[in-house]
Amino acid sequence: MQDALIIIPTYNEKENIENIIRAILSQKKRFDILVVDDNSPDKTYKIVERLQSEFPNQLFLKIRKNKTGLGTAYIHGFKWALAKHYEYIIEMDADFSHNPEDLIKLYTACAKDGVDLSVGSRYKENQVNVVNWDMKRLLLSYFASRYVRLITRIPIYDTTAGFVCYRRKVLETIQLDKIKFIGYAFQIEMKFKAWKHGFTIKEVSVIFTDRVLGKSKMDGSIISEAIFGVIKMKLKGLPK
Repeated sequence: MQDALIIIPTYNEKENIENIIRAILSQKKRFDILVVDDNSPDKTYKIVERLQSEFPNQLFLKIRKNKTGLGTAYIHGFKWALAKHYEYIIEMDADFSHNPEDLIKLYTACAKDGVDLSVGSRYKENQVNVVNWDMKRLLLSYFASRYVRLITRIPIYDTTAGFVCYRRKVLETIQLDKIKFIGYAFQIEMKFKAWKHGFTIKEVSVIFTDRVLGKSKMDGSIISEAIFGVIKMKLKGLPK
């Protein structure tokens, strides 16, 4: 078993899943992978099951019965990782929007530089590192992060980033069963709670590339949750 686990939530990612798994497992640093699949109609999990025979000690799979949100998939993975005693737990998408070569940057920030939480940032210090997004989507994402930073005062430029490495003590401290949001705002809430607990956070500049294969899961309801969720966080505050 390695000291670091990559958690990849999937739903209909058959075009990408094998390639992303092979790309991760070919890195110079050895990682384990947990795929949390929401019973994909396209049978994504069948591809993972086939690959498990090739990577029996590095590739793991959990299949959930229903699609109940990105946040709940990650929490499922976090609890599994903690039970297996991983020291570093990394969130990552299956669609290559997060470059596997950047995994070592996130890991190094925690394991070598000593921070508690490292964020693969598209907007570090207001630099925009996004490829192949249309202008509307780019502006929506960029200003959503600016909005969250303004409202919450959290010292992170890319507050909605989904490419994140946690030290296990962060996930042990945050009460995962009390996480309120399951969509886009989940990423904001996790960073917000880590910051409120006083954990150290470092943004690592990465280039985000839009998916080439498969269908995006983002829709208007996800953005709404983020906007109104941040207002609730500001007005009521979230318990630690």
